[in-house]
Amino acid sequence: MKIEDALEIVSQTHPGMVRSHNEDSVAQELACGLVVLADGMGGYNAGEVASGIAVSVVATEICQRLESVSPVDRDEASGEELGVALLRDNIRKANASIYHAAQSQPQYAGMGTTIVSGLFYDNRVAVGHVGDSRMYRLRGETLETITRDHSLLQEQIDGGMISVEDARQSRNKNLVTRAVGIDAEVVPEIHLHDVLVGDIYLLCSDGLNDMVEDEDIQSTLYAMQGNLPLAVEQLIQMANDNGGRDNVSVILVKINGEFAVPRGWLAQLFKWFRK
Repeated sequence: MKIEDALEIVSQTHPGMVRSHNEDSVAQELACGLVVLADGMGGYNAGEVASGIAVSVVATEICQRLESVSPVDRDEASGEELGVALLRDNIRKANASIYHAAQSQPQYAGMGTTIVSGLFYDNRVAVGHVGDSRMYRLRGETLETITRDHSLLQEQIDGGMISVEDARQSRNKNLVTRAVGIDAEVVPEIHLHDVLVGDIYLLCSDGLNDMVEDEDIQSTLYAMQGNLPLAVEQLIQMANDNGGRDNVSVILVKINGEFAVPRGWLAQLFKWFRK
C-alpha cells in the first residue's frame, strides 16, 4: 500500500490560555511519511523563529532527498538506513542553522527549540528527538511514551532521586538538558520502532503532557480513535481547560494499512517511474 493510503495524519497547534503568541511549529508531509513538531524557546519571538527553522529544514530536506532515494537504502558514510541517517543529519543541520542565526543576529541570541519527528517507512517509524517534546504510541488500549525526555526531571527520575508521582508536581518540568540551536553541535536521539495496523502515534509539545495526565490522554485517544480531527481538538481543549499555561501542539498519525518498501524487481520498476 502506498504511504499516502496507509497513514492518516492530523495536526493542530494553539497558543494556549496564557501566552500571547505561539512558539510551537508543526509540519506534516504525508507523501514522504514525515511529521515534525518543535517547541521554541528564547526572547521576544525568537522561539517562534527557532522552531520554524527546525521544522522547515527537517521537512524540506528529508522530503526532497526521498524524491530520488529510498529510506531503506544504506547511507554511504554511516552504513545506516537512509531513513535514520536523514533524520539525524537534518536535525543537526537545523541545529547549525539556528545556532548561526542566533550568533549573527542579536535579537535571536540564545534561541533554541525542542524537536520530535517521525519518518514512517517500511512498516516502521524512525523517531528523532531532542528535548522534552514527546512521541506516544497507542496500541490497543495501551498508551506508551516511546521517547525519553532530555530534561533535568527525567535525569532525576532515572537516578532514583524523585518518583514519577512526585515528578508530576515538580517545578523543574521545563528544564531541558538538550535543545536544538543552543550549542554548535547537538546529538539527536534516534530509534526505530515497528508499527502495527491500528496504532496511533501522538507527537506533542509539553503544553499537552504538562496539563493533561497520561491516563486522560489514553482514554481520549482510545475513545476517539475513529475520528482523529475530533481527538486532536479534544486534547488541546483539555490542556486549555486545565489552565493552558503553555502553547500546545498535537500531531496524530494513525496506521490504516501496511506500507512495506518495494524490493527486488519491483523496486527497480518504481525507480524507473521516478525518473
